[in-house]
Amino acid sequence: MIRLYNTKTREKADFETIERGKVGMYVCGPTVYNYIHVGNARTFISFDNIRRYLMWRGFDVKFVQNVTDVDDKIIAKSLEEGRSAAEVAAEYTEAFIEDMRRANVLDPDVRPKATEEIPEMIELIGELVDGGHAYEVEGDVYFSVRSFSDYGALSGRNVDEMEAGHRELRADGKGIEDRKRDPLDFALWKAAKPGEPAWDSPWGQGRPGWHIECSAMSRKYLGLPFDIHGGGGDLVFPHHENERAQSEAACGCTFANYWMHGGMLQINSEKMSKSLGNFKLLREVLEVTRPEVLRFLMLQTHYRSPLDFSNERLAEAASALCRIENAVKNLDWLLDNAEDIPSPLDLRALIERTRAAKMGFILAMDDDFNTCKALGEVFDFIADVNAQTAGKTLSLSDVPPVRDARALIVELMGVFGIDVEAAADAADGACAYPAEVVALAADIAGYEGADAAEAVDALLAARADARAAKDWARADAVRDGLCSLGFVIEDTPQGARVTYEG
Repeated sequence: MIRLYNTKTREKADFETIERGKVGMYVCGPTVYNYIHVGNARTFISFDNIRRYLMWRGFDVKFVQNVTDVDDKIIAKSLEEGRSAAEVAAEYTEAFIEDMRRANVLDPDVRPKATEEIPEMIELIGELVDGGHAYEVEGDVYFSVRSFSDYGALSGRNVDEMEAGHRELRADGKGIEDRKRDPLDFALWKAAKPGEPAWDSPWGQGRPGWHIECSAMSRKYLGLPFDIHGGGGDLVFPHHENERAQSEAACGCTFANYWMHGGMLQINSEKMSKSLGNFKLLREVLEVTRPEVLRFLMLQTHYRSPLDFSNERLAEAASALCRIENAVKNLDWLLDNAEDIPSPLDLRALIERTRAAKMGFILAMDDDFNTCKALGEVFDFIADVNAQTAGKTLSLSDVPPVRDARALIVELMGVFGIDVEAAADAADGACAYPAEVVALAADIAGYEGADAAEAVDALLAARADARAAKDWARADAVRDGLCSLGFVIEDTPQGARVTYEG
């Protein structure tokens, strides 16, 4: 049974879906006025991992993620750059989708844009007005917070204690809002201002407030209630608190059964901000970091905990991932070189260990999607497989269980959106050889090309020739040169095998 932490109840609970075998999941998307940063990416990758795991466990997941393409920040950006808000939103929506795909985040099943769902928002606002939960003032419409008695339950706040810190600017930009009946009330609809996007409504021309869009979209595409509502921890209040209030006030039913929120990302143990000069865009990180490494780094911390991002931690993640990819490469080599000999392995133990590794992974992930513990299960399994196979030549009878062990490593990492099989097959992939190996091959083996993988092959061939000619100095020079660059050479009856550990 999967158990997950529900922000609203502040405890783990058994995950019971509304419809057997199906999951309705809504995760708040970006406001598209700039490129997303790695903190945004942490949330999206975390929920991508959760979605992938649910799918792997056999659930039919309908995943909805909105795009906020009308907002004060988009309008400000458009005025700053002298172009329309629609042009700004279109550019950064495309950039967001591109960045997500580069990070191997699955596309949502539905990606509604706020500007394309205005009629649904107007309908929902109308229901709130008719039900006495909202009111109109000079073209603006506000939600009456105190009309919803359960306001504050999600974020654990007391309504009376919130009053002093919940004031907002007037829709016309002229000072602090003083037309609301209560300082806590928030905008559902904002009256039109000159030069801003606007739509017709029963209250005059205007545009939606931020909170109403997710309520309208989730109701339209998932129905109420739905299973999981997710987002970053910074959205618990006021965004998700307001979403929940307006949705439940309108429908008279539960909005979402489970609320899930991801932890924040820090840079070198400090809050990420432009003022501190540590602001990192996702696309800038991916220019110098493999997407698999970034995803691996984020797996190493539980999704609800703060994650410290640094170049050092990225390097550590790259090295750890490399060990998994090397394990797959090594097993490939053993499988390709199996012989018709008696088995040197304890096949019963290997088969049982493979079964136990999968179960351990499931138990870890079933416990509130504990990716760091699940990764530990993968590493423990690899260590045990390596201990069984190290320095041995496989028998043909060993091939099926060893192939199954290899397949499980690939499968479990695939649950996290990391294709270690492709990396193992790619000469320029995961554990990419250092460029310095080309110069080493040119110096020792007379290699004239520029391909690092070919250079390693040339060095191994040169070492084999030197050993055959008893030119131990040259053979040692190849070995020492490769080792100094992070390679490990293992001599086997089938020839030298090399792995790169960085």
